[in-house]
Amino acid sequence: QVQLVESGGRLVQAGDSLRLSCAASGRTFSNYALGWFRRPLGKEREFVASIPWSGGNTMYADSVKGRFTISRDNGKNTVYLQMNSLKPEDTAVYYCAARSQRAWPNGDYAPILAQQFDYWGQGTQVTVSS
Repeated sequence: QVQLVESGGRLVQAGDSLRLSCAASGRTFSNYALGWFRRPLGKEREFVASIPWSGGNTMYADSVKGRFTISRDNGKNTVYLQMNSLKPEDTAVYYCAARSQRAWPNGDYAPILAQQFDYWGQGTQVTVSS
């Protein structure tokens, strides 16, 4: 089992940049595919980005492609989400998620569906003002 703790969310202005972090503990971090999801107020949770356990091909939602970057530092047991050119519609609670290599052996691509992830953090609020 792995525990995930997000941080870095805060109030920013449109056009600003922000980096979210998700620290993991409990298991070998490098054996997990990782993802970021978000839930805008009153809406369903949606996929943002994911990175496989191999650190290979990253995936992005169309709404964030070209603005957000997911990365991982296995030495620090941390996955990051760099968010640039933020828009008010990016306002949401952001969650990181993990899926073990044993459950998802695909090293080329990570899952992109929420139900494919087994472990979740508690979320961090990002608010973008116009």
